[in-house]
Amino acid sequence: MPFEIKQRQSIVVYLYHLKQSKILRKYGTIQYVSRKMKYVVLYLDQDKVAETMEKVAKLKFVKAVVKSPRPEIKRDFQNGEIYKMTEEDQDKNN
Repeated sequence: MPFEIKQRQSIVVYLYHLKQSKILRKYGTIQYVSRKMKYVVLYLDQDKVAETMEKVAKLKFVKAVVKSPRPEIKRDFQNGEIYKMTEEDQDKNN
């Protein structure tokens, strides 16, 4: 049986009060809780993101739900097309 990596994604759940943050455990793994800004970062399987966002948004103590844009961001910077080297950077390399 070969090992397969599951695609995972995080969602940010903004709350009115942090007392109910423990209830979110049943929807995914709690990655981070911000007490100051009152949000929770949930980590879950990518194929369950849409349905989980709908379920979590319906809860009374949830202010807003935002999907993480990380999977859509291009992370390949090898070709150098995105960034041009400045004169200062070129001087450092020489």
